[in-house]
Amino acid sequence: MKNTASELRYTPSQLNLLVLLRMAIGWHFLYEGVVKLWNPGWSAGSFLVDSKGLFAGLFQAMAANPSVLEAVDFLNVWGLILVGLGLMLGALTRWAAIGGMVLLGFYYLSHPALIGVQYAMPTEGSYLLVNKNLIELFALAVLYVFPTGHILGLDRLLNIWFGKAAAAETPAEQAPAENRSQKASIPS
Repeated sequence: MKNTASELRYTPSQLNLLVLLRMAIGWHFLYEGVVKLWNPGWSAGSFLVDSKGLFAGLFQAMAANPSVLEAVDFLNVWGLILVGLGLMLGALTRWAAIGGMVLLGFYYLSHPALIGVQYAMPTEGSYLLVNKNLIELFALAVLYVFPTGHILGLDRLLNIWFGKAAAAETPAEQAPAENRSQKASIPS
């Protein structure tokens, strides 16, 4: 039997650590996006030109086309900000996690952790296949499968608000038993 997000139960320690992880990653994304937004000279161009690995040609072509680069810059800045806000506020946390995983996946594919590859910007250490982008991507995958926004975040308010609207449209005796149990299993 498949568990839905609202049927998952966490111990206080699990919930606290998952929320702290969500907040820390959210802060990282939000900060990176705001710094880029406030820096009028920032562009992803130099990062894309420095790309190595299997997809280097694709990323370098993005940097070479001014229209594409402008779109990449816009999507990168606002993607970081929206993912960060979603995670920090616990709002649309699953969508925020997916968005963050997509961004981190692009960062990783552009700058894979390969032996002998030198990048213009030095890294914090020597990596072999696994780097901080890949680790943060997997941490977001954990937050996707163990969501906390429905327990502690704006997702809880959205569930209550939309749950009441859905309940008003469907009489309780016609609603599936699964829907009735979901509402009862969300801790107060």
